[in-house]
Amino acid sequence: MTHKPNALPWLLLSAAVIVLDQLSKWWALVALQPAGTPHPVIPGLLNWTLAFNTGAAFSFLADGTGWQRWFFVALAVVISVMLVVWLARTARRDWRNAAPLALVIGGALGNLIDRLHAAQVTDFIHVHFRQWNYPVFNLADCAITVGAVLLVAFGLFGGREKGDVR
Repeated sequence: MTHKPNALPWLLLSAAVIVLDQLSKWWALVALQPAGTPHPVIPGLLNWTLAFNTGAAFSFLADGTGWQRWFFVALAVVISVMLVVWLARTARRDWRNAAPLALVIGGALGNLIDRLHAAQVTDFIHVHFRQWNYPVFNLADCAITVGAVLLVAFGLFGGREKGDVR
């Protein structure tokens, strides 16, 4: 039985996501005070707006009494461990699974750092158009979303590469 190299080196992508996420949040905290003040980047479409979220996506459970912090910490740890195990069982050359998994892990851990450090996630990217406003988000959220969408897309439409035998 030959051992095929696993996809754990893809965790370097996770580490890059974490570093970029944390640097961007540090920049937002320094440059975008006071919180809630829009700083137009593309007028009428994109602002940098410092915001804090104690909940999950779209401020889900943000109005909780504090228990949600530890719930989301535990959830991020459990999901990240499960995804790392999945990555360990994935062939290194299987980038269609490895890259999206690494993006989700990096994003989850980027937001986990915020929850552990400040009991809230720092957000600053605000997309809007006329009366429509998308909830403010961050780079970790982008990595999670892109990774999840790629997993689904490659799972449904990715097919197999030439010579890929399963």
